[in-house]
Parts: sequence; C-alpha cells; structure tokens
Amino acid sequence: MNYKKPRVIAEIGCNHKGDFDIAIELLDLAKQCGADIAKFQKRNNKELLTKEQYEAKHPNPSNSYGETYGLHREFLEFTVEQHKKLKEYCDSINLEYSTSVWDTTSAREMITFKPNLLKVPSACNNHFEMLKVLRDEYEGEVHLSFGMTTQEEEKKIIEFFEETNQAKNRLVIYSCTSGYPVPFENVCLLEITRLKMEFGDRVKDIGFSGHHLGIAIDNAAYTLGATWVERHFTKDRTWKGTDHAASLEPTGMRKLCRDLNATYKSLTYKESEILEIEQVQRDKLKYRKQ
Repeated sequence: MNYKKPRVIAEIGCNHKGDFDIAIELLDLAKQCGADIAKFQKRNNKELLTKEQYEAKHPNPSNSYGETYGLHREFLEFTVEQHKKLKEYCDSINLEYSTSVWDTTSAREMITFKPNLLKVPSACNNHFEMLKVLRDEYEGEVHLSFGMTTQEEEKKIIEFFEETNQAKNRLVIYSCTSGYPVPFENVCLLEITRLKMEFGDRVKDIGFSGHHLGIAIDNAAYTLGATWVERHFTKDRTWKGTDHAASLEPTGMRKLCRDLNATYKSLTYKESEILEIEQVQRDKLKYRKQ
C-alpha cells in the first residue's frame, strides 16, 4: 500500500460553547498540537429542525444553553461573518479551516468564501438537495461520513457524485460509528478496509471519523487505509456540552498527531537488506563461526 501523509482534523464543532474568543483559542491550540485542519459546524436551525424539535426541551437539560432545543442550538451558532473571520484567522496561522454543513442554506452560505473542504455529517448524508449544492455549486472537496448509513445508501451517495464525474476527484468518504462516545467493540475499524475495497478506486480518498475514547486505535485506522483522521477537540472535557466527553484535550491531540506522523515515517520497506544503522551493529555483534 502506498501510504499518504496523514491529515488530522481537529473537530471543534460546537465545543466553543457559543463564545467566539474560545473558538479562536481552540484554533491556536489545534495548531500547536499539530493538527492540519480545524472544523466547525454550520446549521440553519429553523430549516433543519421541525417545529416540534425546535420547541422541545433538550434531552439532557444540564448540557442545554437555551430553554428549548432550538434556542440551545441558536446559542451555539456562529454567523456567516464569524465563520469568515474564523477562516481568516486559520489562514493567518497556517491552519486549514473547514466546517460541517447540515442544511441547504448553510451549504450555500459556507461556499461563498470558498473553503478548500466542507464536511457532510452522517446525519445529513441523505439530504440530496444539500448534496446537490455541494456537488454542483462548490468547487472544493466534499468530505462525507458514513455513520448510521446502510450499504445501499452508501452506494446511492457515491453514484450521485459519479453522475457528474466528481466522486473520483472531489469526494472523501469516512468510516464512522455514530455514538458519543463509542465503545471499542462498536468502532468496527475493518469497515475502513471494506470502504477501500468497494470504493477506493471511485472516490478521492478514505477517512476515519472516530468518537471513541483515547488514541490507541487511530494508528490502526490509518494503517488500514484512512488518510484523514478526524477527532472531536476541546480544551476541557468537563465543560458543559454533549460533545466534550468524546473529545480529545490538547495533550491527547498532540500525542495523536505525533503518533500518526511516526507511523507514517515507519510504514516503509528496508531500502537495502542491511541498513546503514544496522551495519555498525552487524560488524560488532553478528555471530561469526570461529
């Protein structure tokens, strides 16, 4: 296998708690940790949610930032102008900006300032009106997670991008299990192998979006063929909000980036039967018949 350099996405998502200054701080931390991309989320909540969903109470009131689920989501939402400023700040520190888009309006808003990549979350990968906007009105890469998605649904998504001959050049698909957090027995890393076998020659690349705890298995995901590794990122896992518990803090993100790059450097064959570093030891230690 020809391994590409791993690309690490620090998904800040809504872990900024609706505070723009915290978002900037998290960008600085992601850069310091060695992440390649920082990703947020963009939603038009009144378009995305039904009236009943919008007016319902948050399922976990202790994590809510509003009296209803809709108001909670509005509190955590940044404006288009704020997202532009986040991208400008990312550009200034040489960190790539991205965001997940959850609805058609958000997709159209985010493509106006031309980020290099936009993400489709698992929950919305069957939103073909939105996918059409990303396919036909946007020129960057479309990254798309396959959590809570049937194999038949996967095929329809791939075929949708192939209709205009764009899957091979623009579509990156992610193995994912949707849960927060996901126990190891449900991560199902071999799905990466399946996606690579079924779609590897039909899409641009394969990624892994992990919601598990720790960093023990991300190197395995990369070794199996996931060039892109996406993990939720926060400053403090005890902060208020539903995603913090399944996120990496700076120490974990730093170690993840370190270990993935070490694995990348290690995945080679010997360039000669006896390496130069070995020759010294061979001369010194190799058994010689007396």
